[in-house]
Amino acid sequence: MSTLIIAECCQNHNGDQEILKRMIHTAAESGSDYVKIQAIRSKELTFRERFENGEQDESGETKVIKRPYGTELERLSKLDLTQDQEAWFVEECRKAGTKALTTVFSRTGVQEVKDMGYAAMKIASYDCASYPMLEDIKKHWNKIFISTGSTYDDEIKQAAEVLEGTDFEFLHCVTIYPTPLEELHLKRIEYLKQFTPKVGYSDHSKPATTGLWACKIAIALGASCIERHYTILKPDESRDGPVSITPAMVKELRTFDALENEEQWDIIKKGLPDWEKCMGDSSRKLSKTELLNRDYYRGRFASKVGEKVIYNWEENAILA
Repeated sequence: MSTLIIAECCQNHNGDQEILKRMIHTAAESGSDYVKIQAIRSKELTFRERFENGEQDESGETKVIKRPYGTELERLSKLDLTQDQEAWFVEECRKAGTKALTTVFSRTGVQEVKDMGYAAMKIASYDCASYPMLEDIKKHWNKIFISTGSTYDDEIKQAAEVLEGTDFEFLHCVTIYPTPLEELHLKRIEYLKQFTPKVGYSDHSKPATTGLWACKIAIALGASCIERHYTILKPDESRDGPVSITPAMVKELRTFDALENEEQWDIIKKGLPDWEKCMGDSSRKLSKTELLNRDYYRGRFASKVGEKVIYNWEENAILA
């Protein structure tokens, strides 16, 4: 079975619709099955006091990430896409011959994009345990991709129960940016198959230093899909550029995917003799870096109704 390739444009378009258009068409021409954006709304960024200055212990080790609200709001506001542009994105993907995919970051965001024609919905790692939001999403999409980085095993199990009856795929993911090869824990792909037969991989390794080995090993292990940040710019021209792949790299993955499994493993073992360091543990504790990222990113965005801030995991929250 062919591995799906998801080209995640994220915010590598830098808020420029013409760059995004080029990204759509080059990704499609290179063999991407889905092209994805993020339905981030800077107005939904939440202010949380403890991230203004962060926190360190007596030894200087970080206990809370420092990410001031004002600085982040200014950065994100320059990258916002309007809802009209998001609808345009769906149509442009259709013209390019690929499927449109998005990630929403709030429950109100679900309502805003539900009628735009997206072929599927992607749920970010930090919302894997936002069960009310998952319930909202399954009302409008049958095809759902959901990352599992920075998520506890019991939360993953419950997410699978919530999504039962849909065509959902879990994506193994490690929320370290960039992810070193020894932190990949690709054994998790097999572990996640107890919840769904379709398990993919969302990769944040750095192509400049680790090539495409993480994706290639995942493909050889039978990953149902590969999601990679995607760019047509130089690595230093966008925030996610260093962990993004190019059109040529998409083609390389597509060519590798077409090989027989035995040939795939021959290439891996010859090109990366210590490939087993990528396998890690199937059941593991989250690293300190992942826990810090979970602490910040889970709740980074929320629905804002009047004066109320409604987080994605809040049960019985009234959105209107």
